[in-house]
Amino acid sequence: MSEPLNPSESAVRRALTRAERGVTLDAVEAETLLHARGLGEGEPLDRLLTAAGRVRDAGLASAGRPGVVTYSRKVFIPLTHLCRDRCHYCTFVTTPGELRAQGKAPFLSPDEVLEVARAGAALGCKEALFTLGDRPEDRWPVAAEWLEAHGFDSTPAYLRAMAIRVLEETGLLPHLNPGVLSWEEIQRLKPVSASMGMMLETTATRLWSEKGGPHFGSPDKEPAVRLRVLEDAGRSAVPFTTGVLLGIGEDYAERVDAVLQIRGAAQRHGHVQEVIVQNFRAKPRTAMAAHDDLGLQEYVAAVAVTRLLLGPRARVQAPPNLSDSTELGLLLRAGVDDWGGVSPLTPDHVNPERPWPNSDKLAALSAEAGFELRERLAAQPPYVLSPEPWLDPRVRPHVAALAGPDGLAVEGRLPVGLPWQEPDEAWTSSGRTDLHVEVDTTGRTGDRRGDFDAVYGDWAELRSRTESARDGRSTALAAGAPAVHAALRHAETDPAGLSDAGYLALLGADGPDLDALCALADAVRRDVNGDDVTYVVNRNINFTNVCYTGCRFCAFAQRRTDADAYTLSLEEVGTRVDRAWAAGATEICMQGGIHPDLPGTAYLDLAREVKRRQPGIHLHAFSPMEIVNGAARTGLSFQEFLLAAKEAGLDSVPGTAAEILDDDVRWVLTKGKLPTATWLEIITTAHRVGLPTTSTMMYGHVDTPAHWVAHLRTLARVQDGTGGFTEFVLLPFVHHSSPIYLAGVARPGPTVRENRAVHAVARLLLHGRIPNIQTSWVKLGDVGTQAVLQGGANDLGGTLMEETISRMAGSENGSLKTIAELESTAAAIGRPARQRTTEYGTPSAERIATARSEEGRRALDLKLL
Repeated sequence: MSEPLNPSESAVRRALTRAERGVTLDAVEAETLLHARGLGEGEPLDRLLTAAGRVRDAGLASAGRPGVVTYSRKVFIPLTHLCRDRCHYCTFVTTPGELRAQGKAPFLSPDEVLEVARAGAALGCKEALFTLGDRPEDRWPVAAEWLEAHGFDSTPAYLRAMAIRVLEETGLLPHLNPGVLSWEEIQRLKPVSASMGMMLETTATRLWSEKGGPHFGSPDKEPAVRLRVLEDAGRSAVPFTTGVLLGIGEDYAERVDAVLQIRGAAQRHGHVQEVIVQNFRAKPRTAMAAHDDLGLQEYVAAVAVTRLLLGPRARVQAPPNLSDSTELGLLLRAGVDDWGGVSPLTPDHVNPERPWPNSDKLAALSAEAGFELRERLAAQPPYVLSPEPWLDPRVRPHVAALAGPDGLAVEGRLPVGLPWQEPDEAWTSSGRTDLHVEVDTTGRTGDRRGDFDAVYGDWAELRSRTESARDGRSTALAAGAPAVHAALRHAETDPAGLSDAGYLALLGADGPDLDALCALADAVRRDVNGDDVTYVVNRNINFTNVCYTGCRFCAFAQRRTDADAYTLSLEEVGTRVDRAWAAGATEICMQGGIHPDLPGTAYLDLAREVKRRQPGIHLHAFSPMEIVNGAARTGLSFQEFLLAAKEAGLDSVPGTAAEILDDDVRWVLTKGKLPTATWLEIITTAHRVGLPTTSTMMYGHVDTPAHWVAHLRTLARVQDGTGGFTEFVLLPFVHHSSPIYLAGVARPGPTVRENRAVHAVARLLLHGRIPNIQTSWVKLGDVGTQAVLQGGANDLGGTLMEETISRMAGSENGSLKTIAELESTAAAIGRPARQRTTEYGTPSAERIATARSEEGRRALDLKLL
C-alpha cells in the first residue's frame, strides 16, 4: 500500500482547474481528484463530473453519435460455476458438492447451452456472454473427469466448441469471459468470438499476495498475470473488454495505477473496446459480507477520473444494476457512455441479487439525463466497421448480419445461425508444402488474396502518410554535386565519421559521383575483407507460411484456408535437414509465419529436431517477431525464451523483421506489430546471452534516405554496445505481389542507382563496426549483385536451396544457387569465391568436400529437396 495522499482543498482546486482546461493529468493529480466531494453547484465533485462529461461528449461527437449511450442485448451463459480461484467476495463460484445437491453437472451440457441461446435469440438478443470460472479442472477432479468424458482436454476447449455451436445454430455473437488465458488459447478462441473480456480489477499485488486479501489463494488474480493477458489480447488484435473493481481494499493510488495500466495497453494495441468501472457490493455468505459497499460520491468520482484519464475515444461502462436507478443520471454525468450487457432473459449470474433494469426503463432513465439509448453488438462499432484485423473472417458474416451502417446493432433484427468453417489446424503437414519448388514453375494459385480490399481495407490514409516520404527522396536527390564531393573527401580519411547530412548527400550521388562513391566503398571493403567473395552452403526452411500478423508489405503470409497455405510437420523439417546435410550444408536458416495455432514450444521442438537429425549443423533461426510470439505463448521473458531456445539447439538469430527502425514507417508497413524498441530489446538480449545475430534493412517502399541513415546509426549504436552483429544484409523491397504496392501506397522498390548507393554508404557508415556487408542475390539478380559487390559488399549469403518469401513477393531470381553459380557470379567480376561458416570461419574439409562431391550436387537437385 502506498502512503495515502491527503490533498488540501487548494490542491483539489488546482487539479480541477487542469481537468477543466483539458490538460493531461498525471498520476498524483488523478489521485487528488478522487478526493473530490460535494454535488452542489460549483462544489469539487460537481465540477469534476462536468469536466468528465465534456470529454465524453466530445468523444461521442467525434464518433458520429452525439448524445447516444449504448447497451448490448444479451443472454448470460454460465458454462460452469466451478473455479480454481477463491475470491473472498464471489457468489458466482460454487463447489461440486453444492452442484450435486442441486442436481447439476459440473458444466452446462451442449443442449443446455443451446436452450439458453435459442431463447435469447427469440427475444432479440444478439450477444451470448459466456461466463465461467478459471480452469476448474486444475482444482476439482470432477471437472476434469467431465471434460474428458465429453472429449475435451480443457475448459477453454469446451468453451470454443460451444461458441461454434452458438454461432452456427443461433447466430448470437459470443463474447467470451473465461478469465486468464494463454497466448495459444487466445488464438484458438478469437476465431469463434466477436470479442473477449477479462476484468483487470486491480494492480494492487498485496491484495493477492497477503493472507486475508480478497484475492489471496487465487492464482488467476495475480495482477502481473492479468496484465499479461491484456497485452496478449492486444497483440492478437482481439476486441477486449476490461475494467477495474473498486472498493475491495485498494487505495486511491492503486485505483489510478490500474486505469493507467489499461490506458497504456490500449494505446499500444488499440484493442480495449470498453472499460468497466465496477463498484463493490457486499454479498451474503462470502468472506467480505461485512465489508462496506463503495460510497456513491466516491464511486462517481472514480468514474469521472477514469474518463479523464482514458480520454474521449474510450468507452466507459458502469453496470446499471449495481447502482440504484436514481443514481444512473450521476453516472452519465461522470462520463459513462455504455451500460454493458442487459438481458431480458437471464440474471446477472455474478451479481444475482441485483436484477437488470429492462431496456425500456434504461432508455427512459437515459433520456431523463439527455441521452438516447441505442443497442450495440458484442464488438463496439469501430471494430465492426473496420473488421480487419479485429474480427476473424469466419465470424465477420455473423457480425455483418446484425450490424447497421453505423456499426451499431439493427434494433429488432433477430439473429440467424450461419455456418462456421473449421479449417485443418493440426501441427502437421498440410497445404502446398512443395511451394518453394512450384512457385518457380506452376506459380501460386489463383484464389490467393481474392478478398484484397476486405482484408487490407481503405488505404487512403496510408497514401497520404507516404507523400512526405516521396518528398524526402526528392530532397535527398537535390543535395547536389558540391555536397557529394565534400562528403567523399571526408570519407576518404574517415569513412565512419560523416554527419547525417554527409551520408544523405552520398545517398543522392549519381553518374560519375556514384561511381566514385562505389569505388571508395570498394576500397574500404578490400582493406577489411580482402578480395574474397564469401558464401555459406545453407538451406532455408520456411516451416509455415500461415501468418495472421497482417503486415501490409508481405505477400508470403497465408490464411489457413488459402490454397497456398502450408505447415511442415517435424518429420518433414527433419527430412529437409538431412537432405541439406547430404548436400554439404553447414547451416539451416529457419523462419516461419506467426501461425495462430502453433504453441510457443513449437520453436523449441523445431530446434531440437534439427539438432537431433544433424548435431553438427548450425541452426540460424527465428526472427524477432517469432521470438516475441514464442515468449508470449510460453509465458517466458525474452531472455528466458532465448536461453531455452539456445539449450534446444539454436546457434544464432536472423536480424530480420527490422524493416526500417522507425516507428512511423513501421506503422505503415506492419501496423506496429513489432515496435522498434522491442526489436532492439530482442536483438540486444540475444547478444547478451551469447547468440550472435545478423542485421538487416528492407528499403525502397515508403521510406526515405533519411530513414536509411537513421537505421544504420541505430545498428551502429547496438554494435558499439554488444558486438553481436556478424553482418549487415540489405534487402531491396520486392513489390510485385506486395499488398502495399498493389494498393498504390508504396513505390515499386528501389532503383538501380539507390541499390548501389545504399550498399556503398552502409560499408562506409558501419566501417569499424560490422565487417561484412551482404547482398541478396534473390532480390537483385546476377547483374545487380555484381554491381554492389563492386561497391562495398563482400558476401553473397547462401545457396538457400529453397526460398519462398521473396519468390511469393514476385522475385524472379530463383530460390537456389549452386556453389558453381555463386562462384561464377564472383568470377565474372574478377574476384575469387570462398565458402564460409555462418560466423565467417572456414568449414571443415569434410563439409567442403561433400558440398563439391557428386553426391552433394545430386542432393541439390530440386526434385530431391
